[in-house]
Amino acid sequence: MKQRPIHMVLIDDHELVRKGLRSFLNLEQDLVIVGEAGTVADAVALVERLHPQMVLLDVKLPDASGMEACRRLLAIEPQLRILVLTSYAEDATVVAAVQSGAHGYVLKDIRTDDLIRAIHTVAEGRGYLDPRITQQALHWIRTSSHPGNHHQGIPQLSPQERLIMPLLAEGKTNKEIAVQLRLSDKTVKNYLANIFDKLHMKRRTEVVAWYMKEGRSGSMIRDT
Repeated sequence: MKQRPIHMVLIDDHELVRKGLRSFLNLEQDLVIVGEAGTVADAVALVERLHPQMVLLDVKLPDASGMEACRRLLAIEPQLRILVLTSYAEDATVVAAVQSGAHGYVLKDIRTDDLIRAIHTVAEGRGYLDPRITQQALHWIRTSSHPGNHHQGIPQLSPQERLIMPLLAEGKTNKEIAVQLRLSDKTVKNYLANIFDKLHMKRRTEVVAWYMKEGRSGSMIRDT
């Protein structure tokens, strides 16, 4: 029995990237590119209209983060399969993408054969991580799970510091956080210094690990 083709939408803010992907992927008989978008808003409209089985998604888009895109796309199409294709390999970004619903994560310099394999793996209902990211993720899990990284009780984070935490988990830079919260870069840097001090941590990945395990449970958002 002939397998049904996989209908896909490409989401990337660079037109040349989308055109290159379309030309390459259309060579595969079982892959059909039904649409492409350069913004999250356009992607949501396309998915709502075309009902594709899968999207290839970059995590840096002009109108919202890729994590926000995952949440919005899955809200309108819960069965949609999402494979992140990006140049960003930071631990926090990978974790945030998976936490937001992405089913796979690969880097843009992936070999073409491996990209095709990743697409089929995710389309078939399984997860896929770029092997280079897998090694990073294992290291991240080991370091973030070290007994010294666990702290009893909930630190007394200020309301502004609590607002910064999910943005850190999305992999946003200080400048991006400043823009979103309408703060100065220096103010954001000071808030981050306070967060690191209160959590007794030195790296962003440690803070994100704590937030994923403790802060999202709801205890962090109670008034201090």
